[in-house]
Amino acid sequence: MDRRAFIRVVGVNLLGAPFVVQAQVTGRVYRLGYLGQGSKSSNLADGGAFPALLQNLRVLGYVEGTNLTVDSRFAEGHPEALAGLAAQLVQAKPDVIAVASAGLATVVLEHTKTIPVVALNAGELQAEPGVRSLARPGGNLTGMQLFSPETMGKRLQLLQEVVPGLRRVAVLRGVPWTRPGYELYRDATATAAAKLGIRVRFLQFEAIGDLNRLFDEMVREHDQALLVWANPHLNGYRKEIFDLTIRHRLPAIYDVRVYPPDLIVYAAKRDDVWREAATYVDRILKGANPGDLPIGQARTFELIINTTTAKALGLTIPQSLLLRADEVIQ
Repeated sequence: MDRRAFIRVVGVNLLGAPFVVQAQVTGRVYRLGYLGQGSKSSNLADGGAFPALLQNLRVLGYVEGTNLTVDSRFAEGHPEALAGLAAQLVQAKPDVIAVASAGLATVVLEHTKTIPVVALNAGELQAEPGVRSLARPGGNLTGMQLFSPETMGKRLQLLQEVVPGLRRVAVLRGVPWTRPGYELYRDATATAAAKLGIRVRFLQFEAIGDLNRLFDEMVREHDQALLVWANPHLNGYRKEIFDLTIRHRLPAIYDVRVYPPDLIVYAAKRDDVWREAATYVDRILKGANPGDLPIGQARTFELIINTTTAKALGLTIPQSLLLRADEVIQ
C-alpha cells in the first residue's frame, strides 16, 4: 500500500497540512438539500457522510443559519419512502442536493435533470445513465466515487497473503436495487482474479435466509475466502455476515469499514473522500456547472486487520502484512 498517496483539496495536501479555512462565503443564503438512507439521529451520532459534509462546509465558510440553509430528508429505515422524499427535495428547489451513494443519486435524478447532485462517497458513478465520462460527466451529477479496478485486485492479493494457496473466492453483494455499476465491479474483479489464478463466484442476497443458504453453498463449492462488496442494504447485515464467516471459518475482506470485528478491511479513507466531496458542493454553489466537474476518485486507503478474528478463524496473519497495516485490532 502506498502510504505517500494524497488528496489535494483546493491546493492543500490533506495528509501533510491542516485543512485551511476558506474566506467567509458572503452575499447570499445558499440552500442545500440532503437525502439520506437511515435516520437523521443515527447519521449525526455515527459521524457519517451528513455531519461530515456540514463540518467540511463550515471549514469552507458556510454556516448553517447564517449563509446556509439545510433541508435534509431521511428514509428512517423505510427505503420505499426515498422516491417521495427525493420529490419533496426537488420541489423545494435547493441550489444543490447531496447524497452519500450512487443509488441515492439515481433516486434523485429520477426527479430532476437540472438541480446539481453531488455524491459524497459513491461506490461508482461512471456507469450512471447520463454520465458521459469521468473527466466530463456532462449532466447534473458529479462527486466522489470509490470504485477503481486496481482496488478490486488489491483485495484479492491481500486474501492470497492470508490464505496460502488461495484458488476459490466467493464475492458477496446485497441487492436493494438493480445497479448499473454492478458490471464494473464484476468485470474488474473477474479480470484481476484471472491474473492471480483465482476462480470467483458472484453471489447476491436480499434477506437473512438467503445468507444462510449462500454460506452453505460456499462450503459445498469449496470456496476458501469471501470478498464483500458493501452497500447500504448489505451493511445492515454486517454482524450476521461476520457471524456466518466465523461459523464456517471463512476468511473475509471488506471494502468499507463498518463492523469492528471484521477480519480485513481495505477501504478508502472516507474522511479524505468526504473532505474533497464538500469542495464539489462549494464550487457548484459558487457557480460551477456539475457537468464540467470531473468525477473524483479516492486516492488514500487504509488497511485494517483484526487479529482476534484471525485467531477465531484459525489463521496466522503474516508479520509482513501486519507491518503494512494502518491499524491492527487485537
